[in-house]
Amino acid sequence: MHDIEPQHRWRDKYVASEDQRSPHFGRIYNEFQFTHRVYNYYIHPQWDEFGSSTLYAKILFVDYDEHVAIIELIGEWNDCLTNDILFLKQNIIDYLLRYDIHRYLLVMDNVMNFHGSDDCYYEEWREDIVEDGGYISFLNLLEHVYDEMLETGLQHHVQMAKDLQIPNWRSFEPKHLLKQVEQIFSNHTKQLT
Repeated sequence: MHDIEPQHRWRDKYVASEDQRSPHFGRIYNEFQFTHRVYNYYIHPQWDEFGSSTLYAKILFVDYDEHVAIIELIGEWNDCLTNDILFLKQNIIDYLLRYDIHRYLLVMDNVMNFHGSDDCYYEEWREDIVEDGGYISFLNLLEHVYDEMLETGLQHHVQMAKDLQIPNWRSFEPKHLLKQVEQIFSNHTKQLT
């Protein structure tokens, strides 16, 4: 896992450690010292901790005018034992909500497991953004992670359809990726009518 880096192609558009409104503003990274781990596996030093011992994040892109954030995650998402959604909500999402961010795209390629508990924090998060036309979308869920999230009932609060799979997402510019995801949402809406 130590060689899995967060998306770095968008650094000319956004760098969380340089954004005064980011919860990660001012962070300094040591490219040669691996300190963060998911269990016994070291992860790349560019990943940011936010309170969880098994899940790490990277805020890849924020557009304050468009009210959107793209966040990449790595590790094990464990709400059952360590309440990771609480840490994510309090230490990243609530911070971004202060700046009227209400569209969230979480890239989940590297979330290896999910252990659900209840959906209260997901419901709260959705309620925080729904009046502004916001959404929460999980992109590229592994099948067993998707199944566990369904069992927990997250589909009532999060866009997580099986066709939200864009394996080549790193080749897109941030706004094009968002357009692609929103097109998938649009297709779902058309199918329901």
